[in-house]
Amino acid sequence: MAGPTTAQRGSAQQQQESPARPPQPRRRVLPGRRTLIVVGVLVVLLVSGTVWALYGSNWLRVEKVRTTGVDVLSRAEVEAAAAVPVGSPLISVDTDAIAARLRQKLPRIDSVDVVRSWPHGIGLKVTERQPVLLIKKGTKFIEVDAKGVRFATVDRAPGQVPLLELKPERSASLRRFGGDRLVREAVRVAGELPRGVAGETRVVRVVSYDSISLELTRGRTVFWGSGEGGPVKAKVLTALMKSAPKAGHFDVSAPTAPAVSGS
Repeated sequence: MAGPTTAQRGSAQQQQESPARPPQPRRRVLPGRRTLIVVGVLVVLLVSGTVWALYGSNWLRVEKVRTTGVDVLSRAEVEAAAAVPVGSPLISVDTDAIAARLRQKLPRIDSVDVVRSWPHGIGLKVTERQPVLLIKKGTKFIEVDAKGVRFATVDRAPGQVPLLELKPERSASLRRFGGDRLVREAVRVAGELPRGVAGETRVVRVVSYDSISLELTRGRTVFWGSGEGGPVKAKVLTALMKSAPKAGHFDVSAPTAPAVSGS
């Protein structure tokens, strides 16, 4: 079998003697000036078009307002107080200002979420305050919510909302805590009552910080004491009322030593 020729041997020798060339870096091809100009023009047109669509066109303007979450309030009075600028560009509507306006004009509103509903709407998601106590004033009633806020005066008392009788004694307790603090304590007690008892409570009576009592249906009374330890007192009262259903008076002011009388 014939061996490699002289030419083949020479070629192989040259390949062994010649060092391998390092790979040459690829040259970056920069965009031309005309390409840059075209891209710049397109960007400007895109931004200008977006701004015009949001602010200058008739496509994205406020056409309707939708209100949810109302119970006592009506949608009409909420939307009148909101004064949403119908016809304005949707993007320019100041939602924070609308929310602040609603809370100021309608104290019954506890919170409100003002949202843009693209492409043409504004949504008002309202949460109304709920009365937990009533303060009688003449022939009317002032509603007090769970934060102690007196938010509305109504002609008729809402059903199953206790009346607050604030009759503080002229004592060191009144000077120390003040009437507003005593109202908050009454609210605190009302909010921690067992569900069954809350539905039967007609009056929450406050004489001092540590002298709060309840007047229930069927002439029954509960001496609660201070607002401290409410959850424990609620459990004790529930147990007492089950064990002595015919009792007329319950004392849970010291929940570790409760008392029942008038059975």
